[in-house]
Order: sequence, then C-alpha cells, then structure tokens
Amino acid sequence: MDRRKTDHPAPGPRRVRVLINPRSGGWWSSQAIQKAFDDHWDTAELDLSYQFSRSVEDGKTKARRAVEEGVDTILVVGGDGMVNTIGGVLVGTHTALGVIPVGSGNGFARHFGIPLDPEEAVKELRTAGRRRIDIGLANGRPFFVTCSLAWDAALVRSFEKFPMRGSLPYVLAAAYEFLGYVPQPVRVRLDGEDLAWADPLVFTVANLTQYGVGAKIAPRAEPDDGWLELVVVSRQDAPRVLAGLPRLFDGSFDGLPGVETRRFKRMLVERARPAPIQMDGELIEPADKVDIEVVHKALRVLVPGGSSDGGAD
Repeated sequence: MDRRKTDHPAPGPRRVRVLINPRSGGWWSSQAIQKAFDDHWDTAELDLSYQFSRSVEDGKTKARRAVEEGVDTILVVGGDGMVNTIGGVLVGTHTALGVIPVGSGNGFARHFGIPLDPEEAVKELRTAGRRRIDIGLANGRPFFVTCSLAWDAALVRSFEKFPMRGSLPYVLAAAYEFLGYVPQPVRVRLDGEDLAWADPLVFTVANLTQYGVGAKIAPRAEPDDGWLELVVVSRQDAPRVLAGLPRLFDGSFDGLPGVETRRFKRMLVERARPAPIQMDGELIEPADKVDIEVVHKALRVLVPGGSSDGGAD
C-alpha cells in the first residue's frame, strides 16, 4: 500500500507545496517570492516544490493531488479567491493552508496579521503556528472570510473594474452601486428564529473580520468560536451608516446606529428573486434561497506568531 495516499504523510521530510496564481495582482515578482522560499523554506527537514494554478479547476486538481500525496502544507500565493479555491479542497484534511497575499483585498491575510509584503509573509510563515479555524458553507460551498447577499455583494462588480486597489476604490465602488441598487425583502430562519428585513442594503455573513482592503465589517468575528456573524443595514438607515463609512476601517463599524449584528450557527435566507452572492471577494451564481451554516474547526491554517493548537499534527 502506498502510504503517500493515506491521510497521514509517510515518515521523512515534511512535504510543502507552493501553489502560485500568476494572475493575482501584478506588482509582485514570482522570482523574488521563489527566492524567499528558497532562503527560508528550502531546508533538510522540508521537501519543497512549486506549481502554478492555471485556472480554478487546475488549482483544485493540483490541491487534491497534493492531499493524496501526503503533502503537509500548501502555501497559496494569491488573493482571497484562490485561498477559497484551494482551501475548499483542504477542508477536513490533514493538509494545512498557508497564505502569501498578492490579491486586491487580502481579507484572510489581514485578519491573521500575515504581512502584506509577499516576501515578508514567506519569512513569517516559516515559524508560524497551526490553528484550526471554522468555515462557512453557503448552499454547500465553503467560504472563509465573508459571504454577502445584497448591495454589499453587488459592489464587487464595480470594485473589480477599478484599475487600482485599496480603500478609496472600495468606497467609490460602494457609492456607485448604491445609486442603482434596489433592495428586496429577505426572510430568514436563524437558529430556529423567524426574522425578516424589508429592504436590506447590507446583508453580510462573516467568519473573519473583514471584506478586505482593511474594511472590517464584523470587527468581533472570531475564526474558531463555532459561530458566524450576520451584519445587516436596512435602507432607511443607510444615510447615517454611509456617513460613518470610514468606521469600516477603524474596527468600530458595528457600533454605528442602524447596524444590526447577530451570531448564529445556521441560517436559511429566502428572497423573492435570485440576486448576487459574494463569497470571499468573488461573485458566484445568483440564488433566491441560500442555506448558510458554520463548520467548526474544519480547516488547518498557518498563523504568524501563534502556537499550534490541538489541530496540529
């Protein structure tokens, strides 16, 4: 029997696979990142290898193969979209996920304090601890950062069109989509309680604190407490919330009047018609019914400065 295809890697050097998305960002150098890996990760106790993710399906295929081969850690060089793609394959496995952020939002990296300079991130993750974190599922599809279902999902369309990234384009995209967005009623069954909002503009479920670019939609979200955070802003409260939009970036957004927050484990959302859904910075196919739940400590991740928890192997 080939032990490399079991859940537990064979004795010997730990196998580490670097999976690079060549389409992320554009300002970084894959050669510089590889040199950083060679300097800090290419040691006798590690078996280091590199691959490129040519597409979503190509990345998934390579991640599945790595798990089957007993790879201990996959280090993703990409943004939140690629983190979602590869991390989804690693859910429930012994293979840990490390993130080298080169995307536009980098919400995952920002939450865990991973340096936004890719070469510094490579160095920091070499001595990182392992932590098991919760994941969210929306209609069976995993997300790790946020899932949005209203104007907060639609604004992703405009943000993606900006040639630059950062907090200013994010605010401008939000303002642009606000002008044309028409909210629709939402009915919710949240942990057995029936709720309804007539015209939500913001309807975000957060597993981690932020959308990305430093925008902290759920400042108190914890990655391993077994709960998801629901954040809702209704249309009538939008003017005063918009006036306080800079508070998205200082960790006090949930304290604004008109911002509702609830913790939950499972929620069924029903809408009159299909509408956009944003998951980890990517738009997915619209749906009128969305079943969202938390899965406790389902993914192993590398966290700078942290000690390994009970999920480490």
